[in-house]
Amino acid sequence: MASILVINPNSSSSVTRSMENGLGLVTSCTDHSIDCVELHKSPPGIETDEHVDMVVPNILERVARSDADAYVLSCFSDPGIAAVRAATSKPVIGIAEAAYLAALGLGQRFGIVSLGPSSIGRHLRYLQHLQLDGRLAGDRSIDMTIPQLMASDVVDIVVRTGIKLRDQDGAQVVILGCAGLGNYRASLEDALGLPVVDPVQAGVALAVTTLDLQYRTKAR
Repeated sequence: MASILVINPNSSSSVTRSMENGLGLVTSCTDHSIDCVELHKSPPGIETDEHVDMVVPNILERVARSDADAYVLSCFSDPGIAAVRAATSKPVIGIAEAAYLAALGLGQRFGIVSLGPSSIGRHLRYLQHLQLDGRLAGDRSIDMTIPQLMASDVVDIVVRTGIKLRDQDGAQVVILGCAGLGNYRASLEDALGLPVVDPVQAGVALAVTTLDLQYRTKAR
């Protein structure tokens, strides 16, 4: 049995618990130990490019004092993923990259439900870096923070945006552009009639597969 450390790069314990609660489908299929933690030195939410840059040293510090067998960076901006991969020989999975990879196998074009408009440009830059922007149908913001969303009717709000991605942008898959919504995925799929990818589920599932298949993580 191996261990997977899922790092919530912000300081919100409620987001961490929401992530844990959404991982039942993954944990039921593996014997690996899966632990979710937040970073107390980080801001309560990661909403700007400055926040993304701010949390990278905290992630590196947490990885440096861990003996986990794989790491999942559980923020949809995949903050510091190149630096973290350079700092360890263990597998490092970013939930955004994992979500994109999952979506590619489920439909020709995917749409993203983002929390705020400032995220959209950041997502596009990352997709261009990954050379996946040609598969993006659209990226639409719900203009809410995670606490605001969780205090509202999550399914109704996300479905309204998902319908625009489906009907106006031509998305065949919808990606949830934040962590902590895994428990809602089945209801969202039923409402939209499309595959819905929760990035935390996708990231942890990819970490499990990487460990099970014993992939080499660096070129020789």
